[in-house]
Amino acid sequence: MNDAAYRLLLPDPAQMGRVDALAAREVPIRTLMEHAGRAVERAVRRHVRPCRVLVLCGPGDNGGDGYVAARRLAQAGWPVSIAALAPPRPGGDAAAAAALWDGPVVPFEAAQVGHFDLVIDAIFGAGLSRPVEGNVADVLRAARRVVAIDMPTGVDGGTGAVRGYAPQAELTVTFCRRKPGHLLLPGRGLCGRCEVADIGIPESVVGQAGVCTWHNAPGLWQVPHCGVESYKYSRGVVSICGGAQMPGAARLSAGGARGSGAGLVRLAVGAAADLYRMQAPAGLIVDSAPLPELLHDARRRVWVCGPGLTVEEVGSVFPTLVEAKRQVVADAGAFSMAAGDPGRLRGAAVVTPHAGEFARVFGHPGEDRLAAARAAAALIDAVVVMKGPDTIIAAPDGRAAINDHATPALGTAGSGDTLTGIVATMMAAGMPAWEGACAAVWLHGEAAMRAGPWPVAEQFDLHLGAARAKAEAEGQKKRG
Repeated sequence: MNDAAYRLLLPDPAQMGRVDALAAREVPIRTLMEHAGRAVERAVRRHVRPCRVLVLCGPGDNGGDGYVAARRLAQAGWPVSIAALAPPRPGGDAAAAAALWDGPVVPFEAAQVGHFDLVIDAIFGAGLSRPVEGNVADVLRAARRVVAIDMPTGVDGGTGAVRGYAPQAELTVTFCRRKPGHLLLPGRGLCGRCEVADIGIPESVVGQAGVCTWHNAPGLWQVPHCGVESYKYSRGVVSICGGAQMPGAARLSAGGARGSGAGLVRLAVGAAADLYRMQAPAGLIVDSAPLPELLHDARRRVWVCGPGLTVEEVGSVFPTLVEAKRQVVADAGAFSMAAGDPGRLRGAAVVTPHAGEFARVFGHPGEDRLAAARAAAALIDAVVVMKGPDTIIAAPDGRAAINDHATPALGTAGSGDTLTGIVATMMAAGMPAWEGACAAVWLHGEAAMRAGPWPVAEQFDLHLGAARAKAEAEGQKKRG
């Protein structure tokens, strides 16, 4: 794993617990807690003008961080009080931090919260395992402004799901690395601005915790470089199966492939060739020959199957591609074909369902969509791109990336067709399926950001060249 990818790791709460335990062999937990509280204090002072602060402390280490933050804010002259849900375990590090607090302590009650301008939530953090309800929920509901330590109480750090009640934080300060719940919805929306603080955990221990989830960004992958020696076949050939009834979807996929750098894009449309040729741009080749004949060309390794295809068309084309051992990016009509029978997708390299298509094929993912995507990838032995505002890219071997580099502008008809072409381009240029899918999702989001307000899918491919240039520059910078 390169250094850039290492910095993008997203440990879940259990893995972060292992990181903390390993770190404690080199740095005392009490020292790490002091550093964490100081990081919170500094973040609050950057973000908020001096005001009346109430720190809500739980009985664990998250509460210990809160006691340190309270002490440091008070030393800086801020009026600070503490409300403790329960006292820390005697003899523990949090108890030592609590013992150093000599300021006001108020009851842990909703009626107290209205006396303060800002609440610092140090109750449970990312490792919450039970719903937040009753008095704890009432106290949090009463807060006007919230800064969360590690994770807003009530947000599951591993899944982003809300357990019971969770407050809306305007700032969340976490340590060492973000957690999946900082990027997965609805948790991501409740964290507000998320800052990651270095508190002295040795970098060497992060890689020993078995983390295989990443924040999707350049550095995790590197787009293929287009140099002076490149030519159309080295850049890759993307072939797209087009249907007779919905030709627009295949054209959008072709636009995504051409815009993201494919050397050659070809539409395999059979008897519908005349329909496609009337609307095809000059650089797009339309093939009318039967599919088995087209498959004699070994350079056509990567195929898109599904956009604009009926169930019958996919049922005919997809098995032929799989039997020919081609790399297939499956979407749209492929999920109608495989509804309730995910085994019919075996042989694909990458599948790109949105939430509804995923549920139709694999069943409802439930609250833990990260686990569901991983299970689906293992089931069909293919990379699964579960599309959405927090797209998950899962590989059969358990690797997964979470993408937040996107915009609501992608929620328009045809956007997913464009993505299939980008995925195919990355693979045709030589990227492995998981890395290629991760890169494509990021490029898709970047292009949408550049497309301006209320774009339509036909406009995304116009910005893919600039998106790819940015990804290449950022990747090189992160890799040093």
